[in-house]
Amino acid sequence: MRIKGLFWILSFLLVATLATLSYYVFRSLDFYLFLMVELLVLFTAIYLWFFYRRIVKPLQIIGDGMELLKEQDFSSRLRDVGQPEADRIVEVFNKMMDRLKDERLHVREQNHFLDLLINASPLGVLILDLDNHILSGNQAASQMLSIASIDEALGKRLEEIVSPLAAELLLLKPYNSQTIRLSDANIYKCTHSTFIDKGFPHSFYLLELLTEEVFRAEKKAYEKVIRMIAHEVNNSTAGITSTLDTLENSLRDLPLAADDVRDVLKMAIERCYLMNRFISNFADVVRIPEPQVREQELNALVVSCLRFMETICRSRQIQLVMELSETSPVVNIDNVLFEQVLVNIIKNAAESIESDGIIYIRTSLHPVSLEIADTGKGIAKEIESKLFSPFFSTKPNGQGLGLIFIREVLLKHGFTFSLITSSDGITRFRIFF
Repeated sequence: MRIKGLFWILSFLLVATLATLSYYVFRSLDFYLFLMVELLVLFTAIYLWFFYRRIVKPLQIIGDGMELLKEQDFSSRLRDVGQPEADRIVEVFNKMMDRLKDERLHVREQNHFLDLLINASPLGVLILDLDNHILSGNQAASQMLSIASIDEALGKRLEEIVSPLAAELLLLKPYNSQTIRLSDANIYKCTHSTFIDKGFPHSFYLLELLTEEVFRAEKKAYEKVIRMIAHEVNNSTAGITSTLDTLENSLRDLPLAADDVRDVLKMAIERCYLMNRFISNFADVVRIPEPQVREQELNALVVSCLRFMETICRSRQIQLVMELSETSPVVNIDNVLFEQVLVNIIKNAAESIESDGIIYIRTSLHPVSLEIADTGKGIAKEIESKLFSPFFSTKPNGQGLGLIFIREVLLKHGFTFSLITSSDGITRFRIFF
């Protein structure tokens, strides 16, 4: 555009100069000189036209092409100007525009496919910007972070998201992978890495839910162990009990001096029966039936279960406080199995308090949930991730089966849950239906 302006200024000056010269020659009445000046004006006009077609116009067209590149308008093309050298430049430029258009279309198709792949992937994906704010993510990530939609997290830092998993991701260093087990019994494999975009590194997280695979492997392992132990113990105790019964019966006709021996035999027989019951508790964990669900009013179910626990709580000076929703939530549930779950949770809460405390039982309609909270001694941070592991117990004589039973029943129902001690010292077991 600047060259075109300079050309028109030069043309104006030349034409003005020649016009002035023609005027003075015309005044001199010299015909031949006037004819020569007019030929000079005609030659100058032809030359300027030729100069414009060969130099200025090609440069203007090439300049317009640069503007198209600057605006990333790859759909437009330059036309030939009739000047061989300039037309070669125009041809190369148009081919370059075709290539850029194809490349951009290819990149858009790839990005669209990548977006579809990320959104449909069971892996959770979180992408951060240069300031470590969440730039994008998928629905799987929002479910793992326990938020309704990924849109709620966009523009926030991980520390601003209230989620146990988000807190663990903050501890994960770049280029590392780690298996994380949370207090809600879920297990995740988390990877923290980076990618380059426009020359700058961006962090991203890949989140893989391993809960079902790990639980399946754990269950297969402890089922085999329990069956083997139960088989060996039951066979052994059956023979021992039978022998002791026979011996105890044979001593009945002996003098009173044999009473002490008979008492010892009775204690040994009782111990064998206790061993059988102990092993049966383990076997019951692997024989949990499939839930026979039907619609139940959650409030009524909670009230009926509390009747079994009132005596235990009263003996420990533990107060039961019920804060039930005015409109009882209706849930699809196996009444018998869930009663056992609720009794186990309240029993654990009472044992955590030991004496003189409060257990809160709350139901909620939005979302449909049940919370059992206690003022006991709480759960240490390093223990939270182990709570739902097979045979793990914080009690001196615990078998580590109570929480496993709770976990299996709730998972068979398809419910989600969490067990955590909050910053206020209250331990909360939440179940979401």
